[in-house]
This record gives sequence, structure tokens and C-alpha cells, in this order.
Amino acid sequence: MAEVVLYHHAQGLTDGVKSFAEELRQAGHTVHLPDMYEGHTYATLDEGLEYARTTGFGVVNERGVQAAQGLGDRLVYAGFSLGVMAAQQLAQTRPGATGALFFYSCLPAEEFGGWPAGVPVQVHGMDEDPLFTEEGGDLDAARALVASTDDAELFLYPGKEHLFADSSLPGYDEAAAKLLTSRTLAFLDPIR
Repeated sequence: MAEVVLYHHAQGLTDGVKSFAEELRQAGHTVHLPDMYEGHTYATLDEGLEYARTTGFGVVNERGVQAAQGLGDRLVYAGFSLGVMAAQQLAQTRPGATGALFFYSCLPAEEFGGWPAGVPVQVHGMDEDPLFTEEGGDLDAARALVASTDDAELFLYPGKEHLFADSSLPGYDEAAAKLLTSRTLAFLDPIR
């Protein structure tokens, strides 16, 4: 089974992120959950982003990167929104990546030197989520990534919620979250 490093979103290591990790564990995968916020969680996205701004996005990202250093090299790097920064950096720059899962966000692959050959990746987001489709160009980056390699898939879900697979938040969309989880497990199943 796969060994996954799963990075939380800007509201911190919420119960919903922990619950998602537990679903992966119940399917037989090993999941590591670095806490880039050092125990802080936030009720709103704006509050969580303010913590990241105050702390420094670079500092938060570096905490995530450092958390993987003590682990083996055959890892799947996964991230929710803000956590995609560390996941994508590691998937593209740390030797031995076996896959990548980006939920609600995607950076241009050129940010870290281009997508590595043979590393499969999935990107998941809602088709009307302004944070994914408009503001940062995440959808454009995801489409460019899919166009650049046969190992990439983009999944768009109907809706406008950003953190839609976090069962502990008001924007949770059960149907979309179940489909995301199913696709994630199908992605992880062949990885050893």
C-alpha cells in the first residue's frame, strides 16, 4: 500500500482533514499528517490565511517540507489548498515520489522546474470555486499540467465551495467528497 504525506489547508489540521486521513488508513495506506500550524486551527478561511500571512507563507511551507525529511523516499505527496505548496514542491523536487494528490489548488509546474517523468498526479477542485478557477490561476495551472504529461488527471466537481471535502466545515459537500475519496483510493491502490 501507499505511504502518503498529507498536508492540511489554511484552517489548520481540522477534524475533517484527520477524518480523511483515517479513511485512507482504513483502506490500508500509511498516512503522515504534518501540522504546519503547530496546533492552531481556525474557524474561517480568512482567519487561517491571516495566521499564514503573519507567520509567513514561506515559514509555513518550510515546516511542511521539513516534516517529510525524516520519512522514506517512496512517498505520495498530498495537500489540501495551502498544503499543496509543500506537496507539490516535494513531489517535483524530492527523489522517489510515487505520486501526488492536489486538492483545491495547483501551482504552475514550472515553479519547481517542471513535472517529473513517471510521477502520477491528480488535481481535484470545484468548477465554480473562485479560489480555484479564478483568483490564483490554479485551474489554468492544473490544465497545463494535464496537457504536459500523460500521468496527470484533473477532476472538476459541480459547485463553488473551496474546502468541500472537509467534513468538519460548513462548505462540506458529501456527494463530491465521496467521489473525491473514491478517486483518491483508486489512485493510491496500485502504488506500492
